[in-house]
Amino acid sequence: MKKVVIINGPNLNLLGRREPQVYGNVSFESYLEKLRKDFPATEIDYFQTNMEGEIVDALQRHGFQDCGIVLNAAAYSHTSVAILDAIKAIQAPVVEVHISNIYSREEFRRHSMLSAACMGTICGFGLQSYRLAIEALLDEYDNTNR
Repeated sequence: MKKVVIINGPNLNLLGRREPQVYGNVSFESYLEKLRKDFPATEIDYFQTNMEGEIVDALQRHGFQDCGIVLNAAAYSHTSVAILDAIKAIQAPVVEVHISNIYSREEFRRHSMLSAACMGTICGFGLQSYRLAIEALLDEYDNTNR
């Protein structure tokens, strides 16, 4: 696997400014630079949208390529059958990510509609959740292609 696509959902464009006590004070663009330096042999593409249908489109656009997908669908994780169906329809492995620990937050955030269709879920490690997801995708690829 030479490529990982990170897809971020609603309000994640406000990282660094939005609820810093929950999400930290670093923008995702700053963190993305660090990820790219940490994984120099892997192309890391990034897409963010506040619109559910655009997440579905991004999953369909990348989901039949030789890549892994890191998905933080944000609030749509708890509500979107459309995104669930898109994950089920594609071939690329998907790791669900949450910056905060969704199990220590409001009750409605404790259930993800998407988890059952994903390779795994990582939550609660701040932005490091993305690094852990990329490592999991690369490890899985290495293990299945030996």
